Amino acid sequence: MNFYQSQIKLNPFSRGFHLITDKVLNSIPEIKNIKIGILQIFIKHTSASLTINENADPTVRSDFESHFNKMVPENMPYYKHDYEGDDDMPAHLKTSILGSSVQIPITNGTLNVGIWQGIYLCEHRDYGGSRSLVITAFGE
Repeated sequence: MNFYQSQIKLNPFSRGFHLITDKVLNSIPEIKNIKIGILQIFIKHTSASLTINENADPTVRSDFESHFNKMVPENMPYYKHDYEGDDDMPAHLKTSILGSSVQIPITNGTLNVGIWQGIYLCEHRDYGGSRSLVITAFGE
């Protein structure tokens, strides 16, 4: 079994859901050496998350942002953690709901995803800054 790992620092994204599939794939070209395996992507932050969803229609990403803002609103009177801004505690909650990592099968040197699936960086802060990812591919 072979293991490959890279770390990338993404430039800051605006608040919302952003496709990063190409950035991930460009950072770990060794995937092409894996016949059967797994790609794991981990984000090293508590106010941004990762998920997999539709990569074709950008309105899906804007609908995600709208829905999550309704589901986890800002300025709730019961939030105690509010000294980093109104968007911070909701960002932590959204990150816990969506998660800090995704795993994708690798088959014959490519990601084995559906035709309409892409990897999203979910930026939950108004000014989140750059985001760091650890990308690990392993398999035979």
